[in-house]
Amino acid sequence: MTMVTCNTTGAVAHLEMTAPERLNALSDGMIAALQDNLEQIAQDPSVRVVILSGNGRAFCAGHDLKEMQAGRQAPDKGAAYFKDLFDRCTQLMLTIQRLPQPVIAQVHGIATAAGCQLVASCDLAVAADDCRFGVNGVNVGLFCSTPMVALSRVIGRKAAFEMLTTGRFIDALEAKQLGLINRAVPLADLATSTAEFAAIIAAKLGSAVRVGKRAFYEQAEMTTEAAYAHAGAVMVQNMLNPDTNEGIDAFLGKRHPGWRQ
Repeated sequence: MTMVTCNTTGAVAHLEMTAPERLNALSDGMIAALQDNLEQIAQDPSVRVVILSGNGRAFCAGHDLKEMQAGRQAPDKGAAYFKDLFDRCTQLMLTIQRLPQPVIAQVHGIATAAGCQLVASCDLAVAADDCRFGVNGVNVGLFCSTPMVALSRVIGRKAAFEMLTTGRFIDALEAKQLGLINRAVPLADLATSTAEFAAIIAAKLGSAVRVGKRAFYEQAEMTTEAAYAHAGAVMVQNMLNPDTNEGIDAFLGKRHPGWRQ
């Protein structure tokens, strides 16, 4: 069974989770398929932007609880199985952040628990205006501790803690206000709006965006002074890029740049 399909149009790669019967849950197979596809995309300089979506009624319903219960009951699994599962899920989220290309989540239906974590881990997100988000594991006695890491880094702490402790769902409008998503659009416009968003980014100098994405996350973990020093060093290297020189010359000369990358 194919868990993820990948179609590339121009400089945009579109990954679609294709397990609609399980609401695209992050099963062992889904995590492996996403990881494999992302690692391949990372090595492809022709891809400048990635769109991640889900097939069927939902974007992603989080971890596969039936599979997790089977892992709990298997005599040779238990704690070792769960540690391996969460380690692989963590690696997937970090891979998205470390991917050279920006990743846009195209979200519809629901994004719950690790599915909400997936949205928070993507660099950008566009959602249908009737979409709902939640880190609702607490409702079944499982606090969403790993989803908490990504969520608490993109929205305010009190809002994140409320979602984590109450299991309350939020709609797309509130998700946008909190900073979990960038845009909320009608479901009928979701694919088009996301594609247009991706096209804007794909039209930029790919090498500059790659360097900028890496620096964005690196400086976020530093003190302000260290962040400025790091960002300044990144800008020096960016300025020395021949394509950057061409971009500035083109702007000053009122012409389109002839970028190589």
